[in-house]
Amino acid sequence: MADKGTLGIGFHFEDLAVGDTFRTTHRTLFEADLAAFCNLTWLTEELFTRATGREDMAMPERVVPAALVYAFAEGLMLPMMQHTGLAFLEADLRVRAPTRVGDTIHVACEVIEARPTSDGKRGLVRTRNRVLRQDGVVTLEYDPLRLLRRRKPKNENGA
Repeated sequence: MADKGTLGIGFHFEDLAVGDTFRTTHRTLFEADLAAFCNLTWLTEELFTRATGREDMAMPERVVPAALVYAFAEGLMLPMMQHTGLAFLEADLRVRAPTRVGDTIHVACEVIEARPTSDGKRGLVRTRNRVLRQDGVVTLEYDPLRLLRRRKPKNENGA
C-alpha cells in the first residue's frame, strides 16, 4: 500500500494559486464561548455581558465581539497552515454584520495574492477570508498575508 502522508498538514506555497477557493468546517457560537472570551479578554462592555434588560440597547439580541469571531475564524483556518505556516504578517479587518450567540459560522477563502519571497525559499500568500453565518450573511471580512513554507525540492532520485 502507498503511504498517503500525514493528516493535518496545511498548504505549501506551491499548493495555492491566485483564484483558488476553499472553505472551512462550521462552528456554532455558544453562550459559554462568549462568557469565556469576555472573561479572558476583559471585554466587559454591557453589549456583550448583559443578559437582561437589553430592550434599550442598540442591539437587543445577544451579540458576540468581532474579536471573538475573528479568533474563531482563525481557529477554523488552522488546517490551511498547520506545519506550513511560518508567520502572520498583516491583515485589514472589516465588520460587515453582527454575529449572535447561537449563530453557526464558517470561513470562505479566496487566494488573492501568491508570490515567492525575494530569496525564493518561502512564499507569501494573501487570502480574502469571509466569515459567513448560517443564513449566508457575511459578518466579517479580512485579508491576511501569511508566510508559508515551500516544498523541499526532490533530489535527482525523485525522493
